[in-house]
Amino acid sequence: MSRIGKKEIPLPKGVEVRQDGNAVTVKGPKGTVSTPIVPGIGVKVEDNVIAFTRSDDEKKTRAFHGLMRALVANNVRGVSEGFKRELDIVGVGYRAEVKGKEVVFQLGYSHPVRFPVPEGIDIAVDAKTGHITITGIDKQKVGQTAAEIRSLREPDPYKGKGIKYSDEVIRRKAGKAAGK
Repeated sequence: MSRIGKKEIPLPKGVEVRQDGNAVTVKGPKGTVSTPIVPGIGVKVEDNVIAFTRSDDEKKTRAFHGLMRALVANNVRGVSEGFKRELDIVGVGYRAEVKGKEVVFQLGYSHPVRFPVPEGIDIAVDAKTGHITITGIDKQKVGQTAAEIRSLREPDPYKGKGIKYSDEVIRRKAGKAAGK
């Protein structure tokens, strides 16, 4: 039995879970998220607890058992608390600002880089410190948006300039002069 799959998910106050055909819909104070159910996995909602069962012991079904539980647990946490990812802009002249439904970056290129904000994602930029906060109810969307913003100018290993995650440690390399 999957260790993660057999764990039950307790529902916080204000969160409602429904099984609509072959999808699980989680509704809470921050919004609504839906996840398709993998064939072979059963979902039971009783007494403010969600439990997952599987129909057989095939390798694929066992793998999907834990995955399904993790996805729905992320949905429950997302609609109750939300998810947040933080980035830092490091470098002289590197900056960002939110303009309507897009973020405009100055990253040392000859032109400003425009990044459209995806649906369901909020981006806040502190202009003085270069700190970017990405929030939303879908964990996958928040992480993907953060990865796409970081890829606009990845951190340089020599000077450390670029966009990095706030908790990321950049391993610095020595330049040419250090070898002599």
